[in-house]
Amino acid sequence: MTSWLLLAEAGAKEGGLFDLDATLPLMALQVVILTFVLNALFFRPVGKAVEDREGYIATSRAEAKAKLAQAERLEADLREQLKEARLQSQKLIVEAEQESERLYREAMGLAQADSNGSREQARREIDSQRTAALDQLRGDADQLADLIVDRLLAAS
Repeated sequence: MTSWLLLAEAGAKEGGLFDLDATLPLMALQVVILTFVLNALFFRPVGKAVEDREGYIATSRAEAKAKLAQAERLEADLREQLKEARLQSQKLIVEAEQESERLYREAMGLAQADSNGSREQARREIDSQRTAALDQLRGDADQLADLIVDRLLAAS
């Protein structure tokens, strides 16, 4: 390489604005060789690392999107389950209220029937006792009347 430089230096004329001698192709060749060397030693490994990193980021982003979509599906499913559970609990509450109302009315009806039966039985007992008392009073009144009549007749 140094021989080319010496050759280029030997045939160079001085004094022109643009000297077009062997240095121009030599510099172009040096730039091309430097480009290949830099590309092989630095740019390819750095480019590979950047591409690997971009691939990792792309897969991580895709996984994150998939996990986010799955989380949203799970959230929607859980919300639907919660909504169904609330509806079922409200339905159970309404059924329990209706059942308690039915049992209350049934118990109230039985209590009224029992009290009406007790009242009727007490009324019948009172009527029978009154009838017995009236019969006894009539019997006593008849005896008393007979006694009064017998005394009045005996006194006369």
